[in-house]
Amino acid sequence: MSPLWTAAEIAEATSGAAQGDFDVCGATFDSREVGPGDLFIALKGEATDGHRFVDQAFAAGASGALVSEPVSHPHVRARDTVQALNDLARASRARMSGRVVGITGSVGKTGTKEALFAALERSAPGRTHRSVKSYNNHTGVPLSLARMPRGARYGVLEMGMNHKGELSALTRLVRPHVAIVTEIAPAHRAFFSSDAAIAEAKGEIFEGLEPDGIAIVPFDSPHRDRLIGAARGHAARILTFGTGEGADARAAYVVRGPRGGSMVTAQLPGAALSYTISQPGAHWVANSLAVLLAVQAVGGDLGQAGLALADLGGLKGRGARHLLALEGGEALLIDESYNANPASMAATLKVLGEEEVSGRRIAVLGSMRELGPDSDDFHAGLAGPLEDAHVDYAILVGPEMEALAKALGGLVKMAHVPDAAAAIPLARNAIGPGDALLVKGSNSVGLAALVDALASGND
Repeated sequence: MSPLWTAAEIAEATSGAAQGDFDVCGATFDSREVGPGDLFIALKGEATDGHRFVDQAFAAGASGALVSEPVSHPHVRARDTVQALNDLARASRARMSGRVVGITGSVGKTGTKEALFAALERSAPGRTHRSVKSYNNHTGVPLSLARMPRGARYGVLEMGMNHKGELSALTRLVRPHVAIVTEIAPAHRAFFSSDAAIAEAKGEIFEGLEPDGIAIVPFDSPHRDRLIGAARGHAARILTFGTGEGADARAAYVVRGPRGGSMVTAQLPGAALSYTISQPGAHWVANSLAVLLAVQAVGGDLGQAGLALADLGGLKGRGARHLLALEGGEALLIDESYNANPASMAATLKVLGEEEVSGRRIAVLGSMRELGPDSDDFHAGLAGPLEDAHVDYAILVGPEMEALAKALGGLVKMAHVPDAAAAIPLARNAIGPGDALLVKGSNSVGLAALVDALASGND
């Protein structure tokens, strides 16, 4: 198997100087993630300096390091390691002879990335690369590119932003052949004046499209025309997905599946496909259509993609499901603890409302962060979705949730607590056999700890 990088290649890409001859099979800038044969990239940040952890990285099995200071291990020394990481990313993209897909959106980009990876991996086993976790920012994207194997046939890269101009820089690094925007929602509204401004910033992803590039945008979005306008001048072709008449990829028929997912018949450009999505919710139906358009665009196998969507498992913090063994029966725990904004809250509450339960529906909802001056209104606006989902008991977590507590009044039985630690005993005491419990909130609220506390010993 060819190495990911040789010392000479790293030195050439970064205009650095190699000390020692080494090959690497992986790369990371987190010393806690170093594995045997990895390249450790010592970044200097505001909080810490990666050079402090070089010895630790080599103790964990690193083969080499990318540094800007002298170290007593095999390394490539560059003037600035942040710039060197970007240079390594550009070199990786330049040697990639396959097709690259870039994905952004306010909601659903990580799930869509994982679904597309699974779909393309069926077509090219072992030759499909994706960004891991949510490595979608100014350091995560170049690292994901630097990790892309030289023989990859497909690359699937997630890109995020919370300020104007950030996607413009990232997409020019990724240079996608296909660029997908999932849904526009009031995420990071603290940094934008309106949802329209968010859509404009998301539309920057099209600026990096390759000359034959394809833009994929949500047909049913109120920002569809704005996104199409952003794609013009950059995309050779613009495709839409959704349920409305006129969408290029349209869900013509959708029925709830026996295990909570959906059975879909989709009309695509020049093709039709009936398939099952394992994940529940209308948002998954929409995003699956974007996946299928991308598979078509890069020459993947649609039939294999449909099979992959049926087998797709839930992601930790983004829809993973746990059956909790309790005295007298089982309960369902739905883990959506990684992030939250008004649109994703409403979507997952709808999923909870559609769960067939013999017991109660319980929602543990954490604060939605970075919503700016309209935060109270956005939180209070969850009262309707909570009622529509027939939630029997709500545990509201964080100070921002006070607005929702006031809006609910006595309509839903609830408790409001300051933090995740206070919510854990309430959730433990509340859940019983036959119940379905949803956990969702912004990652900084820390509700993943609540999920871990409930799920430990049950998986």
